[in-house]
Amino acid sequence: MPPDADIDAQRAELVPKEFDSHTLILLRWADHQPDLSEDVLDRLQVEHLRYLKERMDEGTLLANGPLRDQTEPRFRGISIYALPLDQALAIANQDPMVRAGWFAIEGARWMLAKDSGWFGRPGVEAGVDSKGHHSSSR
Repeated sequence: MPPDADIDAQRAELVPKEFDSHTLILLRWADHQPDLSEDVLDRLQVEHLRYLKERMDEGTLLANGPLRDQTEPRFRGISIYALPLDQALAIANQDPMVRAGWFAIEGARWMLAKDSGWFGRPGVEAGVDSKGHHSSSR
């Protein structure tokens, strides 16, 4: 459309007609962390990783991982859940590192143009093999 066309018509052309919805959980340093020993932190880290793996295995957690090179140093990781915000927050609040007060969470619904995002594990879903090669079906 030419730049002088009606702005509403331009917007309607650019905004997706349908959306997929996911819940984004940001893991961050808690504001007032307790004084924990290195042994306790090491144990909590293992419990945290096990907890996230269990959520992946059950299919409620679609993707997660740590953050690096970010503008906000308090952020530690991101998780994307296949659940409504309230349910994802309830699950994320049960993470051992959150329960211990070491981490805190923030959450939001994330809207993507329908079928524009894919989350999964190589070789498990959507025709991706263990080397990350996509099949021709997608």
